[in-house]
Amino acid sequence: MMKKKSIPASKPFLILFLCQIISALDVPLDLSQPPTITHQSPKDYIVDPRENIVIQCEAKGKPPPSFSWTRNGTHFDIDKDAQVTMKPNSGTLVINIMNGGKAEAYEGVYQCTARNERGAAISNNIVIRPSRSPLWTKEKLEPHHVREGDSLVLHCRPPVGLPPPIIFWMDNAFQRLPQSERVSQGLNGDLYFSNVQPEDTREDYICYARFNHTQTIQQKQPISVKVFSMDSLNDTIAANLSDTDIYGAKPVTERQPVLLTPTGSTSTKVELRGNVLLLECIAAGLPTPVIRWIKEGGELPSNRTFFENFKKTLKIIDVSEADSGNYKCIARNTLGSVHHVISVTVKAAPYWITAPRNLVLSPGEDGTLICRANGNPKPSISWLANGVPIAIAPEDPSRKVDGDTIIFSHVQERSSAVYQCNASNEYGYLLANAFVNVLAEPPRILTPANKLYQVIADSPALLDCAYFGSPKPEIEWFKGVKGSILRGNEYVFHDNGTLEIPVAQKDSTGTYTCVARNELGKIQNEVHLEIKDPTMIIKQPEYKVVQRYGQVSFECIIKHDSTLLPTVIWLKDNDELPDDERFLVGKDNLTIMNVTDKDDGTYTCIVNTTLDSVSASAVLTVVARPNPPFDLELTGQLERSIELSWIPGDENNSPITHFVIEYEDGLHEPGVWHYQTEVPGTQTTVQLKLSPYVNYSFRVVAVNKIGRSQPSEPSEQYLTKSASPDENPANVQGIGSEPDNLVITWESLKGFQSNGPGLQYKVSWRQKDVDDEWTSVIVANVSKYIVSGTPTFVPYEIKVQALNDLGYAPEPSEVIGHSGEDLPMVAPGNVQVHVINSTLAKVHWDPVPLKTVRGHLQGYKVYYWKVQSLSRRSRRHVEKKILTFRGNKTFGMLPGLEPYSSYKLNVRVVNGKGEGPASPDKVFKTPEGVPSSPSYLKITNPTLDSLTLEWGSPTHPNGVLTSYILKFQPINNTHELGPLVEIRIPANESSLILKNLNYSTRYKFYFNAQTSVGSGSQITEEAVTIMDEGKMAMASRQVDIATQGWFIGLMCAVALLILILLIVCFIRRNKGGKYPVKEKEDAHADPEIQPMKEDDGTFGEYSDAEDHKPLKKGSRTPSDRTVKKEDSDDSLVDYGEGVNGQFNEDGSFIGQYSGKKEKEPAEGNESSEAPSPVNAMNSFV
Repeated sequence: MMKKKSIPASKPFLILFLCQIISALDVPLDLSQPPTITHQSPKDYIVDPRENIVIQCEAKGKPPPSFSWTRNGTHFDIDKDAQVTMKPNSGTLVINIMNGGKAEAYEGVYQCTARNERGAAISNNIVIRPSRSPLWTKEKLEPHHVREGDSLVLHCRPPVGLPPPIIFWMDNAFQRLPQSERVSQGLNGDLYFSNVQPEDTREDYICYARFNHTQTIQQKQPISVKVFSMDSLNDTIAANLSDTDIYGAKPVTERQPVLLTPTGSTSTKVELRGNVLLLECIAAGLPTPVIRWIKEGGELPSNRTFFENFKKTLKIIDVSEADSGNYKCIARNTLGSVHHVISVTVKAAPYWITAPRNLVLSPGEDGTLICRANGNPKPSISWLANGVPIAIAPEDPSRKVDGDTIIFSHVQERSSAVYQCNASNEYGYLLANAFVNVLAEPPRILTPANKLYQVIADSPALLDCAYFGSPKPEIEWFKGVKGSILRGNEYVFHDNGTLEIPVAQKDSTGTYTCVARNELGKIQNEVHLEIKDPTMIIKQPEYKVVQRYGQVSFECIIKHDSTLLPTVIWLKDNDELPDDERFLVGKDNLTIMNVTDKDDGTYTCIVNTTLDSVSASAVLTVVARPNPPFDLELTGQLERSIELSWIPGDENNSPITHFVIEYEDGLHEPGVWHYQTEVPGTQTTVQLKLSPYVNYSFRVVAVNKIGRSQPSEPSEQYLTKSASPDENPANVQGIGSEPDNLVITWESLKGFQSNGPGLQYKVSWRQKDVDDEWTSVIVANVSKYIVSGTPTFVPYEIKVQALNDLGYAPEPSEVIGHSGEDLPMVAPGNVQVHVINSTLAKVHWDPVPLKTVRGHLQGYKVYYWKVQSLSRRSRRHVEKKILTFRGNKTFGMLPGLEPYSSYKLNVRVVNGKGEGPASPDKVFKTPEGVPSSPSYLKITNPTLDSLTLEWGSPTHPNGVLTSYILKFQPINNTHELGPLVEIRIPANESSLILKNLNYSTRYKFYFNAQTSVGSGSQITEEAVTIMDEGKMAMASRQVDIATQGWFIGLMCAVALLILILLIVCFIRRNKGGKYPVKEKEDAHADPEIQPMKEDDGTFGEYSDAEDHKPLKKGSRTPSDRTVKKEDSDDSLVDYGEGVNGQFNEDGSFIGQYSGKKEKEPAEGNESSEAPSPVNAMNSFV
């Protein structure tokens, strides 16, 4: 069974389409049909009397209808009036007014009738009235004399026109008079003053009436208003009365509200349904009353209520019966209130509930015409047949009238007619034509064959099958060539034959067949449906904030069906983009160059295809530094303060965070602006503190996140009065530059700090702790004064006071200074040295008496130097080192000493002038330490079983050498280490021949020196004994298998395998893995150089550092196979200050003391023998 479904309100495009296709079936124009009125003039037709009158009446029918007119209820014979013509094939009348006719002569009620052999349709009653714009009647207008504060009404009383004119008030210069809560125009055109003010006095209050239909404006005579203020009224009375008379007008008194319109406490209002309801309340009073509206017993409709004319007019649009009720307006001021209740009744002219619709019936069928309308009061329903009241129309046995319904039974072809339904009440009428057309016709499908429908996926698909037939055909739909009839909830079948697929999917694509059949025949039609992918914006434009003159881009990347061609349109604020070359529209973006303030707004990307449209919007906010403030004003001027106010400039979309106030002293520093203060961005006034004797100008700078605005224009100048100084110079000091003087310095006051003319300084001093009087001198334009002939380094009390022509500053505070210093007189005594270890010593001394320092004690300096090394007994260039110890310290640490050496030192006291005499030199010696590594290790003269080793003594023996330690071990072809052998060598030896070694074997050597303290750092080397030539000759006499074919093949296979292994190893090495050689090195590292793990004492992993690896193939050493260790000069990590270091209070060194680390046995420099064929073979094997 076919399912019928209503159209969802959320699909407006679908509603519009279905309104076109679901209406009553139209009879094809090639078939007989009664007339239908298609166009007519409005019921109330106001015409321009200066132009021709055109009364429209168009109709269709088969055969084409003829037309006739009635005027005021009687036949209008147009052939007898030369001014009236009817358009060909039309019923439209043209009344020629422009050639002598008068519009007033053709006022009346007109009705058109369209008739053919199947019936007659009639138009509405069309009332023709020419518009009128009469002149104002002549009248003498007296001036209005009104007391200030009283109410006033200026009446307009425009002439009665058709349609009513639009009223407005202007002056002689055609400028609209300003209106407000106090002065406003009422709905009747009068001008109401709630209370008059002196500024209302004028002589050109003019009411204008504009008649839109005739485009004319009529003007009333100007009205004069004179407002008397209380002061002027009292003056007038005083001039006309004697001194003994009691006179005087009362002052302006406040008055509680009184309604000017409407009058009384209640009134009534009738409005028609669908119209606009306007209610008005205007009140007098002082202060001006405020109007408020309420609905008694209900709420004002929120979405249809508007307030106009400063809330004096309540406007409700599209009123209905539910809006009837009592509306109260309340006028209130500070003295009281008044109210008025308007009782509103909403009536209704007739409106359709069900309008009659055309009937197409086949002979013998039944049908009904229904005419239902509503209104207030309820309308009466009357029927006409072919324009004649049905009661007197020709009888039709198939027709029966039942109130608002006509019932047809077993109709015949002669039953065809046009019926009119008239619904009327006192407020209007409705007239509708509906025909009954009796036909016998086989089905027709009016939709073109093979029509293609394209629909976006997930959208409704509407497949049209417009049809006609009588009797009404039945419609069926099929999908595909051999498809079954379509049924089920996934389809909706509409009465007009349309098939709706509410949610079309990809599988909905295909061919659909519509079949129409009735008892007279059958017909079918195919249509095609294609489902397209929806257009989507996959990257939408985003909100952007850009600085002025910057660049910004909005992206709009889309995805669409490949068969649809999209077009992309960019809009700004729902309008076209400006015609500006700065706007660059790309394939998927919009770029705006050199952005300006006017580019601020909403940008929308709209993508259109023939089937759908999508859009996305983003807001562009253009920010910039704020505009400068303006209108600076100085108020509240006092001697020491003033108030500054300003108006902020445009913040340019970035809120102002604060304002900076700057000032210029035009008296002392013209053109130089100084910071005064700053206030939050919400503040536009500030109280500023002022100094005397300054000619101030102020300016304001606004600041937001983007930056600072340009400064405002300077304010007016304000010169403050002079006064004595408020403050004295700062940073007063007394420091002697020579042993017999005292230099007094200070910071001069700035110009505005002088507080007046004649700025000078009173400089005073006296020796501290001595009963002396103050010595003073007055100076100007300087910031230094030198007192000569003072004792060496004695304290002085000093003060500097400012003064000007008006007096002295407050008494200044005193500071303590000292006269000049001289060099210390004595050296520290009792200097003692305690040697802590071979590189560190501690020195002690007794402090010098403070009196002998003759200045500020800054500390002590320790000079120390190496005299000679005890191991070599050779002197060298003496380089003295200095450590400074701040304050009154009496000890210090001497770091970085060389072991087994003789040193000297002395100590000196230091003050601000320099160093005192040195203490006697103190000699001390450092004990032995471990030696440095031997200076070199050479391996020469390799034989089958021996190697010769030569070495150099350590560069720094650091004591008496007791012996050398040599360790060595063999290394096989897989770089595995053999057993370690150790040999102790006397200290006086410099070479050694190692015998009984294996031939053609690589050895690794570890060599270091010893003193009585211990072993020093070691040096490493590698060497190889030579191959036994006899065995090589014996091998050459054996069968030369290298010439055998099987051996050549085997070697090729081995070579290929090695190549593959090399490639694999290269790949693994690049990925950071270890290859077997490295693993073997890890497994067979030198046991004496493997670090111990802290937790269990086992050996840690053998380091792969360069010095730890045995010599690999291709490595090289110097030609003499000598490995030299660079001299390791011990760096002095100074413990004192100044040149060399710094100490803590106890003399301990601040920081980390670190010397160079000697290399461990496994860290010696690697080397290998010079390349030779034997070595190359050994390396290969």
